[in-house]
Amino acid sequence: MAKFVLAGRADCPYYAKAELLADYLQKNLPNFRVHKITQHPRVWEEWLKDLCEKNKWSHKKSPIIWRELLDRGGAALLLGGYNEFLEYAQLYYGVTSSMTTELMKVIAQENLETHREKELEEETRKDLVHPLQVWITSASAPACYSLIPILTSGEVFGMHTEISLNLLDNKQTEENLHIIVTETRDLVAPLLRSVSICTRVEDAFRQAHVIIILDEVTDQEVHTLEDCIRSRLPLCRLYGYLIEKNAHNSVRVIVGGKTFVNLKTVLLMRYAPNVAHNIVAVALGVEGRARAVLARKLRTTPSSIKNVIVWGNISGNNYIDLRKARIYRYESAIWGPPNYSRPVLSLMFDSEWVNRQYVETLQKQTATGKQFGAILAAHSIATTLKYWYHGSPPGEIVSLGVLSEGQFGIPEGIVFSMPVKFENGTWVVLTDLKDIEISEQIMTRMTSDLIQEKLVALGDLISFQPYQSETDLAKRDENTTLPTTYDNQENQGVSDDSEDKSVEDQQIN
Repeated sequence: MAKFVLAGRADCPYYAKAELLADYLQKNLPNFRVHKITQHPRVWEEWLKDLCEKNKWSHKKSPIIWRELLDRGGAALLLGGYNEFLEYAQLYYGVTSSMTTELMKVIAQENLETHREKELEEETRKDLVHPLQVWITSASAPACYSLIPILTSGEVFGMHTEISLNLLDNKQTEENLHIIVTETRDLVAPLLRSVSICTRVEDAFRQAHVIIILDEVTDQEVHTLEDCIRSRLPLCRLYGYLIEKNAHNSVRVIVGGKTFVNLKTVLLMRYAPNVAHNIVAVALGVEGRARAVLARKLRTTPSSIKNVIVWGNISGNNYIDLRKARIYRYESAIWGPPNYSRPVLSLMFDSEWVNRQYVETLQKQTATGKQFGAILAAHSIATTLKYWYHGSPPGEIVSLGVLSEGQFGIPEGIVFSMPVKFENGTWVVLTDLKDIEISEQIMTRMTSDLIQEKLVALGDLISFQPYQSETDLAKRDENTTLPTTYDNQENQGVSDDSEDKSVEDQQIN
């Protein structure tokens, strides 16, 4: 019995012609068998080189054809390329090929498309065999408890993607982690392949596809703000090293929490440079509470309000921008279909509320830490991951903490919350938005703290000096007590006939 192996580049027309001839011979000759191997164009040359080195052959083009000596054993016998195969068929079987060049090209294109489909099917099978490895740090935190049911529901990664959960925390939390594991297994979630705990930090992030960084709980005593900032460095440096060493090369890292979120993100990027482009900070929690406060004022639901932009420091000095915000399904004299919307600012007639009470309410929540309960933190992380994998709603603006490359006049090298959209498994900064310029004073106020935090953490700056405007300094010199939850009134208040500008000038710590 003659068994031939026909291998070629998926888009090669000569492979297509040889394949058709081999199929004809196999169909009409009882003892002729052919095995076909197609390789994607991007891997063909390397695959061919490895094959020839292994068998000590010399062949550099597609296709390559050899005969397996089934009847006598031993090494395979190289036949050659298309011309050699055609001559062999004519000599031994009296068969030739009359395929036209046009048909060769058509079949070659079909071969390439078929190969791509097979690759996609293979990837799907691999996902089923090898589940998505999801790691959660500080897993004893309440946010993790709220996050697990969402991750295992299929809502985030898809209804056909199995996941393995890996809960990372210190040895002292092991008993709590075992309780979480037991409850997670009791969910009987069909997409949960396994759940395990890890208390040896050196084993963290092995084969991780997704890493969720929650607020760490530390027993370390700190006496100053500078000590608190510097205390973030060792763990971020360790995590960065372990991510580079143990995680999958396409790992996605998402940083949540309510303390130094931007700082932790930029430090992880520094110590995991090979995956820095896949490290982001969650800003949807801040955006969610801003929408909720607006919704209560307008007597609607938070989900009806879209495109609220969070600029700056997610867990500190930020700016809530309503200039692009729109409201849907709002009951008023003007009504429209479900996709009809109106600018939020056009419905806010109380500029005093926008500039004072709105700002104070949000900043009070930030100062007390009440803005980020476990449910909100978990939902914000899960929603960001869902958008990252499946895309954000078309036309909708999403706030995300990413590394600045100078967009919108933001200094490079700091992590800054800005407007983005998610598509095709990645995110894109919306630099083409119109009329969202930020004043120099607001920008300086937001970036000053972020730059100083980074410098203090890295040891390049000894003391941290919170930003103060010239008006703040003048009032301080006059021994005037300043509000603790928002900046001076000069920067916030404007005339009632300029609502857009009033929101532009508001600043949120």
